[in-house]
Amino acid sequence: MSKKILIIAGDAVEALEIYYPYFRCLEEGFDVTIAAPSKKKLQTVVHDFIGWDTYTEKTGYLIEASATFSDINPQEYDGLIIPGGRAPEYIRLDENIPRIVSHFFVENKPIAAVCHASLVLTTVKEHLVGREITAYIACKPEVEAVGSTYVTEPLHVDRNLVSGHAWPDLPGLMREFIKQLT
Repeated sequence: MSKKILIIAGDAVEALEIYYPYFRCLEEGFDVTIAAPSKKKLQTVVHDFIGWDTYTEKTGYLIEASATFSDINPQEYDGLIIPGGRAPEYIRLDENIPRIVSHFFVENKPIAAVCHASLVLTTVKEHLVGREITAYIACKPEVEAVGSTYVTEPLHVDRNLVSGHAWPDLPGLMREFIKQLT
């Protein structure tokens, strides 16, 4: 039976951070659901570094969210992927996010979180105390505020949580996530 993977996202999700995991999971034969606050085509963004002190943002591709967060029964899924971008800033405010994310920690199912995805993880701080997480450096204060240790490595595995610094770390992130699923 095929593994079922849940990707949670919203508008302004980083294009590479949703497309790469989505296509990589499809390549493995997994059944993938993208959930968002509403069923719609999500607007992705492209973040890059061009010599500024921070990243730039450009409009990216559209990708379909076929389910809403309120539709999701996390028991139906074997793994969770949380892409970054600006989407985590606001999807973490959805009342369903803690219920969904907590399930994967409680059941010890694989979770992949990249870049700003750590902002979503802060909604379930009871599962983060004592954990080690990497994320985009701007998220370090939030990671530490919930009782986790911020790791400077671009890729880190702490039990069922695979975390990556940013989109260049996606090959390792997905390799470790898929390894936990099989």
